[in-house]
Amino acid sequence: MRRSEQELERWEKRDAPGPSSPPVGPAEILPVFVFPTELVFYEGQRSTHKRVLTFYNPYNFPLRFKMLCTAPALYTVVEAEGSVRPRSCVDIVVRHQDVSSMHLGRRDRFRLKVWGAGRGGCREVWAELREGQEPPQDKGGVRPVPPPPQPARAVLSPELYRPQRGAGNLSQFIMYVVIGLVCVAVLMLPLQHEHSQLVPTHAHVTVMQKLVCAYVLGESVWTCYYSLISLTMIK
Repeated sequence: MRRSEQELERWEKRDAPGPSSPPVGPAEILPVFVFPTELVFYEGQRSTHKRVLTFYNPYNFPLRFKMLCTAPALYTVVEAEGSVRPRSCVDIVVRHQDVSSMHLGRRDRFRLKVWGAGRGGCREVWAELREGQEPPQDKGGVRPVPPPPQPARAVLSPELYRPQRGAGNLSQFIMYVVIGLVCVAVLMLPLQHEHSQLVPTHAHVTVMQKLVCAYVLGESVWTCYYSLISLTMIK
């Protein structure tokens, strides 16, 4: 077993659940939402020696958290332990304290332990020190979206890439509109364990169901937008 895994096991025994952190059983696992999922530090760029880890709480109850690390001597974590209000987030600042060539390529592991409302969960985040500087496409953790390819107007006739006449585009547009309305209706439903006099208990939804509906709703909006563009191109 590697040294980092042995250290993490020792910390888990030391931070065993107590009165403030209830034990987590198989039926009490709580999904943990953290961004980014990997922390990359660059030796030649001082601004990357500090990274920000955002922990989201989409639930309707507060959460407590604690950050563990397999190499505590190499990192400083600002506010490694605290709480997050319902439907809020908190930024956890991680600083690399020993940026040297001897640690290049080293991968350490952070573990964010979360608990609240009788449930708990954890999420692992890897950290790595690399040489050189941060590539431009990785700055801010977001890669630029490449521009869409332009149609070969000089080779193909406009009639070849123009949408064909028919009811296919219209029926597809109507279908995605209906899907979007269904997703909006689900997002308006109350969560489980929330009291509502208008909506029966069996119609309450979970947080994961709302996240899925939010994703599908976003995809439906973009599809409807492109369908409208296609319909306007049909004469």
